[in-house]
Amino acid sequence: MKMSLSPRVLTAICLFAGLCLSAHAAEFWVAPNGSDRADGTPGDPLSLTGAQRRARELRRLALSPLNEPVRIILRGGDYALDSAWCIRSEDSGTAESPTVFEAAAGENAVLQGGMGISAWSKLDAPVPGLPSAALGAVWVAEAPIVGGRVREFRQLWINGQKCVRARTPNAGEMERLLAWDKSTETALVPAQGGLAGDLNGLEMVIYQQWEIALLRIREFTLQAESVRVRFQQPESRVQFEHPWPAPIMTEGYRAPFFLQNALCLLDTPGEWFHDVTARRIYYWPRPGEDMSPANAIVPAQETLLDLSGTLDRPIHHVEFKGLSFAHTAWMRPALFGHVPHQAGFYMTEAYKMLPPGTPEKKGLENQAWLGRPPGAVRVWAAQDVRFERCHFEHLASAGLDAEHGLRNLTVEGCVFQDIAGNALQLGKFQDGGSETHLPYNPADDREVSARLRIANNLITDCANEDWGCVGIAAGYIRESSIEHNDLSELPYSGISLGWGWTYLSTAQRDNLIHANRITRYGKTLYDFGGIYHLSASPGTKITENAVGEVTLNSYAEKPHWGHLYLDEGSSYITVRDNWTATEQRLFNTKGFGVIWENNGPFVDDAIRQAAGLEPAYKDLLPGPPHTSSR
Repeated sequence: MKMSLSPRVLTAICLFAGLCLSAHAAEFWVAPNGSDRADGTPGDPLSLTGAQRRARELRRLALSPLNEPVRIILRGGDYALDSAWCIRSEDSGTAESPTVFEAAAGENAVLQGGMGISAWSKLDAPVPGLPSAALGAVWVAEAPIVGGRVREFRQLWINGQKCVRARTPNAGEMERLLAWDKSTETALVPAQGGLAGDLNGLEMVIYQQWEIALLRIREFTLQAESVRVRFQQPESRVQFEHPWPAPIMTEGYRAPFFLQNALCLLDTPGEWFHDVTARRIYYWPRPGEDMSPANAIVPAQETLLDLSGTLDRPIHHVEFKGLSFAHTAWMRPALFGHVPHQAGFYMTEAYKMLPPGTPEKKGLENQAWLGRPPGAVRVWAAQDVRFERCHFEHLASAGLDAEHGLRNLTVEGCVFQDIAGNALQLGKFQDGGSETHLPYNPADDREVSARLRIANNLITDCANEDWGCVGIAAGYIRESSIEHNDLSELPYSGISLGWGWTYLSTAQRDNLIHANRITRYGKTLYDFGGIYHLSASPGTKITENAVGEVTLNSYAEKPHWGHLYLDEGSSYITVRDNWTATEQRLFNTKGFGVIWENNGPFVDDAIRQAAGLEPAYKDLLPGPPHTSSR
């Protein structure tokens, strides 16, 4: 008897047969131009989504648990994302059979959140507001339209180098405020010559101790040789109500600032401006830069990879190897301004209390509620996740944001460079609905991120827009290690551990900061530390680090810093055998039970030599291997 099978049944049989074959190989190949219906072989690669779903089905339909890794291998090239690539609980593996997303050997697979800009032409006609010196030097291109709308952006990279948003004074220089009036929410600044044309979108960036504030300007009022400035809401209210950090105004010191984001400020090579209304990008090339073949990229996506499990069903046993994450955006400052509290965590509400004091802290003078900057990679409710030899570069906010409910996260041998905010954000910082000075100790212990290992990573040129950010920002974590990392070229602190400004018991304890090399930090702000520690942290140890050269900025009010900095409430920790370039240290209302032994420039040179990347990861360093922290 003959039987005819429907096309749907035939398709199901072919799919099952393909999965059975793949179950033996446990391997799916991917390419930027791959197809959802491909075989998943090197010669017939799948799309990224197609491979991910095949791997899910392989596990779901397997007759017995798999005993080898399920590998999704990405061929080299740019994987242009129009939304975050999501990893879910269904993508989880097992200890015997992890799910591994990896770059093909010798190839560079880039998860790309940017858009290319082409068809540049030299501007040959005057434009209102453009400085006369720029005419004939500036090039122009059409800005992208996405989904029928103009796509706004705040970064531009030409041939892999970040360009400078048009500003005055130019990069490396700032002016000084004349007056700061909280009652009227205004600032008085020196008269600004050359401000002309459309000033919609003009911003002021103010230097305020250990942070910046980015304020959108609402109006200018000329007053003889000065200008009175008002700002947009909601940032104006937050900026003038919160007490710390603030722009310092004394008889001998006035806070620095600069203006940015207007066509009339485009007056030097390397600067650019996006005219949102006219849909044009203006750029003054650097010497020797040929715009005809230039690789110009603007960012579009804020998050490239989103690992989102739940506390009841966490993602587990997933690995990422050799992947690159590049060109992210962050548009919140353009919509709401940006007034950070510390480490780039921005205030949504903050004010000074009169009289001071809360039940948890009698002397507390201010309250604040915070938001969290986004990361190019976000990890939420996950266990046994590993990032190995990955590359995070050209990012508009944080690099890797490991926030909530994490256990056994490893980040090793990765490179973080050219990042506007924190390279890594680890654990809770009392952001969201909780007042940020309350001690964090949740009833559901699964929320607390524990047993994180951050090791042998190269972190350089980070916080290069949001200057108050740091290389590694760790909040409420426990039983975690930050070791053998190499950090350099940072405007503020290198490694920051702790949150809450409290002596009280929290979820923070039993952490290790060991054998890191930190140099050329504190380049812009002050009140910083090579290693900065905050609040009580029983069992925590800071040992055998090499904390070297500091490059102090001339705009800092005073030399308020330390190679090692124990801030408010730092208690029950051990700080031992750390080499520092000088004996400069800083204790600010240090807590109880601190063991401080053998720290300074006299520490055995073998400790300095051993700090930083271990031999297997020295290849991450540019040029000859670094052996000195001096």
